[in-house]
Amino acid sequence: MAELFKKQGKEYAQARPSYPPELFAFITSKTPEHHLAWDVGTGNGQAALSLAQVFKKVIATDTSQGQLSLAAKHPNIQYQHTPPTMSIPELEHLVTPPGTVDAITVAQALHWFANPGFFSLVKHVLKPQGVFSAWCYTLPSTNDAQVDGVLKRLYSESAGFWSPERRMVDEEYRSIEFPFDPVGGEKSTGPFEFESVRRMELEEYVSYIRSWSAYQTAKEKGVELLTDEVVGELERAWVGGGKDAKEVKFPVFLRIGKLTESM
Repeated sequence: MAELFKKQGKEYAQARPSYPPELFAFITSKTPEHHLAWDVGTGNGQAALSLAQVFKKVIATDTSQGQLSLAAKHPNIQYQHTPPTMSIPELEHLVTPPGTVDAITVAQALHWFANPGFFSLVKHVLKPQGVFSAWCYTLPSTNDAQVDGVLKRLYSESAGFWSPERRMVDEEYRSIEFPFDPVGGEKSTGPFEFESVRRMELEEYVSYIRSWSAYQTAKEKGVELLTDEVVGELERAWVGGGKDAKEVKFPVFLRIGKLTESM
């Protein structure tokens, strides 16, 4: 997974949407204590920065050293490079001792490692009643039918270059086996829907497309998804909407659950 984003790490950091404050407010309101959080697959540290506003300490891990080198520093955040898979002793050495974490978060990455091995690590370090949450965002919209139409067609044409795991994102994480109980006051583990809105110029919008892992994969196979024709069509659609910048809305889908003593 880390290899897919290594080459366009800087573009990924600049082009991707931020996560809405309401998302973190919901997660932290369901977390009994706010001493320690572990942000898994932290990438450029975007989620870790928001967690650091509430938690006394955030351990933010990633398998890509390149991504971590781009992460914003914060006194409450400890960045840690980890291998793609970890044993329990490695987890305790590199991340944290057992039963010490109040909340574990995974932003736009759970589809890469949603398996029993990973969830066993989660259960090992969470405190009793600790909270696990993971979210993803799907294809954005601009409320401009022409622009959205070009993006949907391009996404369809890129289908063969996405990893199979991307299907879980398209399914809004509904198909992921989620071995946790609903948090207090909720009847299910979700997904709960939020929205991230980012005002983008056309150049930023194109950079977002270039940050797709499918774009990089296609490029390595000699296929340019953003041909001159596609970019030209996108430019005409964008300008035709009558605005230099547009509000780009990313639907965000959250799964959240708690660790119970029976686990």
